[in-house]
This record gives sequence, C-alpha cells and structure tokens, in this order.
Amino acid sequence: MHVAYIHQHFATPQQADGTRSYELARALLAAGHRVTMIAGGHMLGAADRAAGRRVVEKTVDCINVKYIDVDYDNAMGPVRRWMAFTRFANIARELAVEARPDLVFATSTPLTVSTPGRLAAKKLKVPFIFEVRDVWPQLLIDMGVLTNPLAKWMMRRMELRAYRSAKHIVILAPGMRDHIVASGISADKLTFIPNSCDLDLFRPGLPRPEEMAYPQPGEFTLVFTGAHGRANGLEAVLDAAGELKRRGVTGVRFLFIGGGGMKPRLVQRATDEGLGGSVTFQDPIKKPLLARVLAHVNVGMQILANVPGFYNGTSPNKFFDYISSGLPVLNNYPGWLAELIKSHNCGLAVPPNDPKAFADAVLWMRDHPADLEQMGRNARALAEREFNRADMARRFVELLERTAAGG
Repeated sequence: MHVAYIHQHFATPQQADGTRSYELARALLAAGHRVTMIAGGHMLGAADRAAGRRVVEKTVDCINVKYIDVDYDNAMGPVRRWMAFTRFANIARELAVEARPDLVFATSTPLTVSTPGRLAAKKLKVPFIFEVRDVWPQLLIDMGVLTNPLAKWMMRRMELRAYRSAKHIVILAPGMRDHIVASGISADKLTFIPNSCDLDLFRPGLPRPEEMAYPQPGEFTLVFTGAHGRANGLEAVLDAAGELKRRGVTGVRFLFIGGGGMKPRLVQRATDEGLGGSVTFQDPIKKPLLARVLAHVNVGMQILANVPGFYNGTSPNKFFDYISSGLPVLNNYPGWLAELIKSHNCGLAVPPNDPKAFADAVLWMRDHPADLEQMGRNARALAEREFNRADMARRFVELLERTAAGG
C-alpha cells in the first residue's frame, strides 16, 4: 500500500514540534508500506530555500518527504495564515495526485488540508481518510477568532465536505465524536486514536542536561512545553505566579519552554509585574533534550484557555510527554484529561480562571512530596497501560490497511 500523507506542520524528533505524523509514517514503513509525506516548508533551512524551488524533496528516516516552500509561523496574522494555508493546499493536491497512492490521508489543522486530500482521492478514485486534531471552525468561533459570517459559512462548508467525502475519520479526543455525529455523520465512520506516549524517549531517570540553567536544584519547578499562543491561555500561569508572590512564596519556578505569537506579551507582562524570580521563558528545544529536562522537573502544566470546545475536544502532545516522563500533571480546565488525572490520581485539576485555586494546588504539590511521587508513578503506569505509542500506531496501520482494502 502506498499512502499520500498530507500534514502541513510535519516535524521530526530532531525538531521542537509534535511528531505524531512522523511516528505513524514510520509505523506504516515498518509494516511494509510506502509513504509520501507532503509537508509545509517551515522546517526548511536557508540552504534549501536558496535554490528557489517550490518543492524540496528529501528522505527523512526512510520517509519520502516533499516539503512545500510556504512560510508559516504561529505569530502570523489571520490574512497571512490563510494565504499560507491556501497556497499549501493548492500545491499539496498536485503532489498527492502525482504520487498516485492507494490511499490519501490528511491531518488537520489547518482544516484546509482536507481539500487537497479529498480532491486528490476523488481524482485518483482511492479512499480518503481525514484526521481531526482540532474541531475547526468551531474552536475558532468559540475563541472569538472567526467572526465574519461569510468566513464561518465557508469553513463550515469545508468541514462538512471533509467529513462526508472521507471514507473514514480519525479523531484524537472523545468530544470530537459528538460534534461530528451532530453534523450528520455516522459514528461507525469514526475511530478514536489519541496522541500517545513515546515510552523510550520520555521516561524517568534520564541524566540532567548540564547546558540548561533550569530547573535549578532546590526549586520546586513546574513546566509548560509547547506553543505560546492565544489558545494556550498561559496568562493563567502568570496569574498564579502573581498570587504566590503576593503570599510571599519563594522557591517555586514556572518554566515555559516554547514559542508563539503570545510569547512577547507574556514575557513583557512577567517583567512588568516583577515575576522574574519565579517565571522563566526558554526557546523551543529538540525532543531528546526536552525529555531530559522533563525528567528533572516536579510537575507538568496542562494549560488551555477557558473555551468549552477545548474541554473534550483536544489531545495535547505535552500531556502525553508529561505522563510518559512520570510527571504529575496540573491541569486548569475540565474535560476528559481532567477526569483521567482524577480517576488515575496522577495530578490535580483546578477550575479555570481561578488563580487562588491554582496557587493552592501548586503549594499542596510542593508540600506533599510523597503523594507527588506516587502521582508520578501513577502517571507513568497510565502511559504504559493506555497510551503506549506502539499500540496506537498498530491501531492506525490496521485502520489504513482495512480502508485501502475496501473495509
């Protein structure tokens, strides 16, 4: 089986972004299949771009990757983002058709990747599978990002076309099922395959990275890893840091690792409020180094803006990295991850927009080291038992094989 795999934000473990598509593509190769990965060019280096080619083809760990030279950055405004999404989609359709695969697989976000997926599959008369990572456009509407009535109509039309034309739909969070079924799609068409845990890369006991200034010995350190965007709601952590400062608490460190459009504003706010003694920002780091950092912090922070669509409709990579590392998780919104944390006693969940409750939870975790250690063991056990990447990859490969065979 030859799979054309469309993912605009494709990344490898040697980069700082999520690697789900890399891992799943590798699983397809291990099962004896071929993969043509069609990716965006945000990971291309200056030398690649100097040649001025529209498409740069590379072999990445045996994956045939076709990088489309389209700029994209989380800090872009909505118009520039839409232009980048549209240009990528137009070229991706051509490349998917040229590849002549037996199946086309497209993973969002953005939602626009569904268009080259379904159009290429239709032209080639092969199955199309669509993977929903975030429910667009509903999340954009809930966040107040998408307000134009015509744009809402266009994106809802695109969403429904993707669902209806797909032979099968992969969802990453349980709440996506209700949303898609409410659109008139049969539940039989959906398969839940959440993000997963790399139990070999992220694990307790890794050596401390000497080149990292933080975490510092003796500090109680809570880490957030990933995008610093509007959706991430990281102001909530600064609110809690401010609350702890007002209480005179010292020795607690909030470590932010990553980048994004909101980062400059967050850094400025921390400076303006004198939070430098408890808040540290660092640039994104590669996965192997990140795994070593996570092995030497106390708590992983699972933070999102208080948007109801996030409660049961997201599957954040960072959560699975945390629990794989044996880290207790501090979560600040309700939903399926909060319930997992509570039912498996692998951290604490606090209400959204409540800095006092957030600060209280931080101090409880700091002051109960034995309980925290048990939570960490529970987190690793949950990762091994329910979110082992090998198990998730096997489920994914079997789904594509059945679909390609007409099942």
